[in-house]
Amino acid sequence: SIIRRQRQELKLLIAELKDRDKELNDMVAVHERHIQAWEDDRQKILTLAERCSLLTSELNERNAIIKSLTKKLKLLESQHNDSKITLENTQQKFKELTQKVSDSSVHCQALEEKNQSLHCSVLELSAKTGQLQAREQELLTMLQLKDKALIETTDQITEVTSRFKTLEGALRAAKLEEFSRNREQQDLKLTLNDVVFQVNKMKDVLSEKMKESSKHQEEISHLKQENGCLRSELILAVEEAQRKDQLYQFAKSKQVRIEKELSSLRQVCVKQQRDLHFLHVNLDSSQDPRQ
Repeated sequence: SIIRRQRQELKLLIAELKDRDKELNDMVAVHERHIQAWEDDRQKILTLAERCSLLTSELNERNAIIKSLTKKLKLLESQHNDSKITLENTQQKFKELTQKVSDSSVHCQALEEKNQSLHCSVLELSAKTGQLQAREQELLTMLQLKDKALIETTDQITEVTSRFKTLEGALRAAKLEEFSRNREQQDLKLTLNDVVFQVNKMKDVLSEKMKESSKHQEEISHLKQENGCLRSELILAVEEAQRKDQLYQFAKSKQVRIEKELSSLRQVCVKQQRDLHFLHVNLDSSQDPRQ
């Protein structure tokens, strides 16, 4: 009975040892799985550390690029301000030149109107001298020299009229008046002495008007030359303003591109910082249970 009892105890002990052996094998397997998981986590941590170092170096490079871009942006802003100031100065010069050109054009127009009125008076006087010349040819052969002088003056007047083509209407009116004056030729034959006196007087007045017309013509030519110079200066100022405006547009487009690149770089930096923060959190969370 003792042997049986001992055998029964041995069986129980063997069964318990088997259970303990099985438990130990399970614990060893679990321990091996934990070691394998720890090794995997260690490899992941090493790769994450390498990636973190790469990202930090890339972040430093991006920070250096951002600093250089900010310097360039400040330089472009200063250049933009300078170009804006120069553009305002050129616009002011352009306004002054336009005002000067308008004043000169008004003055030239006034002189042209004055010259036109003088030319009309010269045409009237020439018509009167032509009428008196016809009357003198009919009455006296002694006034042929004077008639030649009048013909020369009328030729000069016709040359002046060819330069001022806009006065053809006034010339036509003077011709009509000449026709009407020719009808009165018979009445003026009785007053020959008065006609001779009027001819001399008209010649003096005509010479004075011709002198005054030549002076005004010289002044008009001088003003036209000055107006041409001012127009050329105005064209040059406009071209310079357009070039500066183009430079300003180029600088503005370049600034817009740089701002877009900066915004994209800021977004990339923010994303990288978020990834780094997430990696640090994961690293801390993975280190806590291991500790």
